[in-house]
Amino acid sequence: MPIILNSSYSGPPPHLFNGHWETIVPSLFRKVEGVKYERERIYTPDEDFLDLDWSRQGFSKLLIISHGLEGSSQRHYVLGLVKLFNRYGYDVLAWNNRSCSGEMNTTPRLYHHGSSDDLQLVIDNVLKLNYYNSIFLSGISMGGAQTLKYLGENALSIPKEIKAAAVYSTPCNLPSSAATLKLRTNAFYKKRFLGKLKIKLASKVNQFPDLLDLTILEKIKDFDAFDNLITAPLHGFKDAVDFYASVSADNWLAAISIPTLIVNALNDPLLGEACYPKTLAADHEYLYLEMPARGGHTGFTLKGQKYTWAETRLLEFLNNDDQIW
Repeated sequence: MPIILNSSYSGPPPHLFNGHWETIVPSLFRKVEGVKYERERIYTPDEDFLDLDWSRQGFSKLLIISHGLEGSSQRHYVLGLVKLFNRYGYDVLAWNNRSCSGEMNTTPRLYHHGSSDDLQLVIDNVLKLNYYNSIFLSGISMGGAQTLKYLGENALSIPKEIKAAAVYSTPCNLPSSAATLKLRTNAFYKKRFLGKLKIKLASKVNQFPDLLDLTILEKIKDFDAFDNLITAPLHGFKDAVDFYASVSADNWLAAISIPTLIVNALNDPLLGEACYPKTLAADHEYLYLEMPARGGHTGFTLKGQKYTWAETRLLEFLNNDDQIW
């Protein structure tokens, strides 16, 4: 399908004057009130657990949301989707990656951009309910990459209930996205993510004292080191290069077999050039790529509006109001 050239996003309020402000201000200050969850815990084949947060309204359509790195079902970008989709006739399930629900998971592994096996488990759990006749998938940032990977891996066996998917601010090419965190201009994001992950690793070592030497954490100053010393060995990869190459979502984009929208802002500070799969999308039957000039990373603020443009755009696409698929 053709790339969506004329994005409807008109841009943020004047005080959000570049991609960094468009990213940071909503992340720190946006509040979404009124969402109430019902939590369900499911168990994994390796004797761990996943916490699923439901917002049920009794509808026959369901949206499944996958959150971003060190996010959760409580992040503003998840709550905004929950509230909006509930309003327009959808039940919503926001699942938490391992260690992200407020309680540390029970196995040595954590989660990563390629954790589509856990998303698969969530979807299988929903299908067992035999309740929803239309299921839609969404993901933000890392959650978008997990969603795209799941769709490609299961392209020949997608359950008939899953009708379409939409993701935004998504690192379609993980090596390209990881490289942006080496930039001096992105030091804020690197420090924030690494700080949270180091705290989490210290907690994990309390569970498993032989897992790693905590003094290693003091030596980690960037994501190359973190992924070489922590992510790769913890999850069965040779090193950071092997990890990035193995789980990168663009390995599976060509196989996607249901209508899928990717929205990535051109001024997203955390996405490199390879995260915009223009050539593939131009000739793909099901893949839609929309690249607004502005938006930052998980920003897309609209002046005076409670919902972001990205949230309303995902609703428009998945609700099929404009009949583009």
